[in-house]
Amino acid sequence: MDLQTIKASLQELGTKITKGAEEISAKAIDESTPQEELQSLDKAQKALQERYELLNAQKEELERSASMRLGNSQKNEGGTQQMDALQAKATLIRSAINNRPVTPEVRAALGDDNGTGGEKLLPKTVSDQLIREPGVRNPLRNLSVYSGVTNLEIPRIDFTLDDDDFIADGETAKEMEAEGSLVTFGRFKSKVLVSVSETILAATDTDLVAHVERALQDGLAKKERNVAFAKTPKEKEKHMSFYSGEVKEVTGASMYEAIKKAIADLHEDFRANAKIVMRYSDYLDIVEKLANGNSTLFMAPPEQVLGKPVEFSDAAVDPVVGDFQYSQFNYDPATAYETDKDIKTGMNLFVLTAHFDHQLKLKSAFRIAKADVTP
Repeated sequence: MDLQTIKASLQELGTKITKGAEEISAKAIDESTPQEELQSLDKAQKALQERYELLNAQKEELERSASMRLGNSQKNEGGTQQMDALQAKATLIRSAINNRPVTPEVRAALGDDNGTGGEKLLPKTVSDQLIREPGVRNPLRNLSVYSGVTNLEIPRIDFTLDDDDFIADGETAKEMEAEGSLVTFGRFKSKVLVSVSETILAATDTDLVAHVERALQDGLAKKERNVAFAKTPKEKEKHMSFYSGEVKEVTGASMYEAIKKAIADLHEDFRANAKIVMRYSDYLDIVEKLANGNSTLFMAPPEQVLGKPVEFSDAAVDPVVGDFQYSQFNYDPATAYETDKDIKTGMNLFVLTAHFDHQLKLKSAFRIAKADVTP
């Protein structure tokens, strides 16, 4: 008997049991009803109840079995899909290194939206994973805006008021007048090279994909961090650095005073969402001086000590204070790959070519805090 038939029978039995109970109640009230008739009705009612309980137990067992089959099916399907994607990634890497064409089936498993299949472009799902899941620490991943739009253009500020005297912050107004109201992102090439030994190439799909993806993710994150905090940036990457000389510097007698003054120097619209990126060693120096032998300050969260949330990075030689929603990285979705061989080491190289840009949408939203080291 199938589940639907059992449910229908249960409904019918339930109706009979309800009517039987009502009939027994009516007969019991009537003193003229013989005792034998009442006993007969009660016996029939108990029989119906037993049948109902037996069928209900069967129904619950069938539903439990169906639920377990569905769960196992979904689990198996999920595992198969995951393994298919893993195998596809491994096949793509091995095919590239061995100069074999990548089959349409592999690209389809990776969600490729590259119509021709001729270019060595990574499928979008893979590109997104490489950009979104780094292992190398890059504090800007927690602060800045990230996007993936070709030839992106965005307004420097999200809104203006028709009765405003342009913009309340004078520095922002000057910046808008000098640089225009639009921010245009360029395409600056960056290559990340991953060494793949013969043993890794022959390893399991899981080990191969994990090795290559982690190295590519870390390489991109490190490149972002390097260009954003470059003290002497390359000419074409100068606009990407907080230390390009275009962000206002605020000086204090000590690092602590410089950071306080930098926060206060921000316009209130930026100050409300301001955060600090600085070296951990500089923070420890500040705490040590403020504590003056009292160890409890070392246990306080950095936000409580400096007044704003803090992200640590050894690359931030001078603390950067500001509203980091005005820092944005944009990647061109067409992330490509190629391969080569290092003749000196015999290592295979899997090379990722990414195009990205980092723009400070409003430089007036940031300050560089510098301690006065003049003797």
